[in-house]
Amino acid sequence: MNTLVLLIGNDINNISSGQSWKDLLQDIITFCHTGDSVVIDDKKPFPLLYEEIFLTAIRRGKLREKDLKAFIAIKAAEIKGNEIHTAIRALKPAHILTTNYEFTLEGRTPYENTSVITEKFYSIFRRYKLDDITYWHIHGDCLNPMSINLGFEHYGGQLQLMRNYVVSGTFYSSKEVPKASLLRRIHAKQVYNHSWIDLFFTQDVHIFGLSLDFVETDLWWLLTYRARQKFHHKNIPVPNNIYYYIPEEYMLSAKFKLDLLAANDVNIISLPGKDKLSYYKKIIQSLDKQTDRSSQKKM
Repeated sequence: MNTLVLLIGNDINNISSGQSWKDLLQDIITFCHTGDSVVIDDKKPFPLLYEEIFLTAIRRGKLREKDLKAFIAIKAAEIKGNEIHTAIRALKPAHILTTNYEFTLEGRTPYENTSVITEKFYSIFRRYKLDDITYWHIHGDCLNPMSINLGFEHYGGQLQLMRNYVVSGTFYSSKEVPKASLLRRIHAKQVYNHSWIDLFFTQDVHIFGLSLDFVETDLWWLLTYRARQKFHHKNIPVPNNIYYYIPEEYMLSAKFKLDLLAANDVNIISLPGKDKLSYYKKIIQSLDKQTDRSSQKKM
């Protein structure tokens, strides 16, 4: 059985022709009629820029957030798949986690949600299954516009629920959701992948196409908490590895971030990346070889 777990970000979509992230940002400003007062600046963390756009619009009485997120969902759904999406599916990984909202990784829209509960806003359990691959949209998806994680408030709520799930336990009414914290369940060897968070403590995770900017507070918290458990608290075993793939041309300019990742027990893998398509093909070829070797060992 293939146990490969991938966490994939938006950069693989940049191979496709069409709307870029900056285009989407400008469309949001146009939709909100805030172009006269909101200045796009790289120094503004995106979750706070989103709040600036949204709050400016609602103070003028021109917007409801559900309308804005419905607009964003429509725009995100227009993103087209490319050969990298197809090649990723061909790997037949057990799990694909993604921060993307659209369904280019699935190759089609999965209307059957297989989550243990239906989440309206947050994405602790947001799961779909197609062709024996489990997909986790950890920042929301286009079918549920209010789940799309963009603003600072949304990140805060997501992180709160993540920490409850891992550390203190949950309070959901559904009997399908485990009440005990993930830490307790790992200690009792009762982890059944109810959430994508489980995988970060139990399975090797390969991350690519994701810049992992520091605005991704939920993921940075998860990496930090996992590392603290492994090296400091040592309450539970943390036997898995996490790998972060980066073009070798960015190694120097991204050294500050790579140092932090390394401190958090993330293994850095660099590959030639001047040609984006070739770069992702190399990652997929490497993962394919690893999967073959793993399968042979089990035979």
